[in-house]
Amino acid sequence: MEAVRFDDAKHHRVGKPEARLALVDALLECGDPGDCAAAVLDWLCRHSGVCRGLCLMIDPDVDELRGIAAIGIDEPNATVAVANLHERTHPLVIALESREPVLFSPADEGDRYPPTPLGATPFLAAPLASISASERSAFGLLLVTMHDDRATGEADERLLGWAADALGVRLAALGYARARNSEQRLQREANRLKGVIEAVTDPILLTDSDGRILVSNSGAEHLLTVDPEAGEGRRRAVSLNNMLFSASLFTNVEQGEATRRELLLADPVDGQDLLFELLTSPFPLTRGDVGTVSVLRDVNDLSRATQEIEENYRRLRTAEAEIRAERDRLDVILSSELDPIVVTDWGGNIVLMNPPAERLFTVPETTRSRQADLRVRSNDAVFTSFASDIYAGRSLRWKKDLSLIDPETGRQIPMKAVSAKTRAKPGKDAAVVTILHDQSEAVEKTRLYEKVKHHSQELEQRVREATRELAEQNELLRRQALQLEQASAMKSQFLANVSHELRTPLHAVVGYTSLLLEGVSGELTPKQREKLSRVDSNASHLLAIIDDLLDLARIESGKMPVRTETFRIADVFREVRSESESLIDGSGLEVRFDAGEGIAPIVSDRKKVKQILLNLLSNALKFTPAGHVRIEAVHDPDAGRVRIAVADTGIGISPENQQTIFEAFGQSETIFTVKQNGTGLGLSICRRLAEVLDGEITLDSELGVGSTFTLVLPVRAEEP
Repeated sequence: MEAVRFDDAKHHRVGKPEARLALVDALLECGDPGDCAAAVLDWLCRHSGVCRGLCLMIDPDVDELRGIAAIGIDEPNATVAVANLHERTHPLVIALESREPVLFSPADEGDRYPPTPLGATPFLAAPLASISASERSAFGLLLVTMHDDRATGEADERLLGWAADALGVRLAALGYARARNSEQRLQREANRLKGVIEAVTDPILLTDSDGRILVSNSGAEHLLTVDPEAGEGRRRAVSLNNMLFSASLFTNVEQGEATRRELLLADPVDGQDLLFELLTSPFPLTRGDVGTVSVLRDVNDLSRATQEIEENYRRLRTAEAEIRAERDRLDVILSSELDPIVVTDWGGNIVLMNPPAERLFTVPETTRSRQADLRVRSNDAVFTSFASDIYAGRSLRWKKDLSLIDPETGRQIPMKAVSAKTRAKPGKDAAVVTILHDQSEAVEKTRLYEKVKHHSQELEQRVREATRELAEQNELLRRQALQLEQASAMKSQFLANVSHELRTPLHAVVGYTSLLLEGVSGELTPKQREKLSRVDSNASHLLAIIDDLLDLARIESGKMPVRTETFRIADVFREVRSESESLIDGSGLEVRFDAGEGIAPIVSDRKKVKQILLNLLSNALKFTPAGHVRIEAVHDPDAGRVRIAVADTGIGISPENQQTIFEAFGQSETIFTVKQNGTGLGLSICRRLAEVLDGEITLDSELGVGSTFTLVLPVRAEEP
């Protein structure tokens, strides 16, 4: 709302009477209560000590004092509810009874100080007086607070009382004007409603819960009201009608909902019976009262016409029942058939079809689409052309292959149509009955048979080609295997021959070198002894290589002899330590042998077990720059095996080299191993010897940490 503002300088010049006159003029120009209240509050702020104000009015719908305008207060607090009128002891409710402004102060009121948007400051409450002196209480309050530096004076109270009276008079005048306008509008609406009711020829009534007539049109008055001067017969007829109507009305009202029933009344003029259809509906009235709206519809002519129609309808239903029974029998026959059946007339139009045919030539409303309509039209065109050919021919039966479309999926459906003509009279065609057999399954079976036949022929051809290629590959593999066997035998024979041929002179070299070193031919000079020592060492190394080659050839040829005997692991450990003593002393490493006391004797080839351990110990000493080497035996009774682990703290083996080191002539490629001598046959021969003894060798290694080679042997080896 937009309040009327006043110019301070102008009204201070013209004096207070002129200012009051200006306020009255402003109130007369305002047509809204909120604008009037805002103008008065603004006027008080300019012409008195008022700094903040709030105008309250009674809201009759909820019986509360609610703000309609404010000045100096936040906008959200301007329309809050301050007090409820049912709280008779509320200070503001009591202030409504006063005729003069009432001062409220927290110091004086204490707990009775009324909470308002003005806060905890003293304020004046001026009642808004009514125009009528008969009304004891006001219909609103004007709450104002003064400036802190100014006390409330008698002049301020009189000015506030005058402003509240002026505002109350204006607000009361606006209320009376609005009430008068509302009354005139309601009267116009009532006249319009009366005209509408009178325009209806059927009797219409509105009654209260006691059955008293509140509103009625002329038709209802003709039946239910009578002048005191009317004749005795008319008064009795009206009295009877009221009694019958009231009885029917109370019966309907007890149901609490709209009802429809017949009501027999008497014509007040000639006394004839009048049959009406009584329509009643509950209608809410004021103060919780519920009335009833009744409409009496004249159904006398309708009743006679209804009787005639019912008789004709009964005859028609009898005839229809006979036709329906015949039709039901036909429908049962058609519906029981899974194949589509279509009956067409002489023009090729479809006059009857069963549900399977309906799916081909109609589209349900729920699944209708443009594509489905086009497919149905295509089916109609194909079938109409087929039916026309039947009527054009002389034969009574007809067979033809048709291609229809499934309206839902668009799938092509091959059909075989079998048709027959029926005759109503001799020489006159009546209809054509067509049965459509779906050939999709037969066509699919034929297609699948041809496809399977084709694939079978291709498969047979591929099998023949594969068999031929396989035979060629087998023959090639057989020849290659034979060549490999011959080559392997020749290689093994060559190695054996060469080894034997080399071992004889090498033994002589080693023997004569040993004799010379022992001084058989005289004392040797230091240089001569050094040279002969090198010859002896290299000859021994070469003899070891030849022995490895000979063992490898024997293993590959399957001629490695196995001589089993019963021995203890501890005895083998002592022999290995004794034969490797010089190598152990030269390495400077700590070597520990641990053959637990609980290990039972085993049955195996003692020489080959010792050969494997000597080779593993030699490798451990060779590839361990510093640290220690530990050989430990553990018995696994559940598995019936003995595990002998050779663990070192050497350079370790990378994961990619852990498999290649067991291959013949393979060594781990590291900087350290380049300095070591060897052919790479030791680990390969060890693994093959372990396999000959029905055992295995496993490896667990990490670069820079060390390696552990584990020889796993059965407690009792199988006899060769």
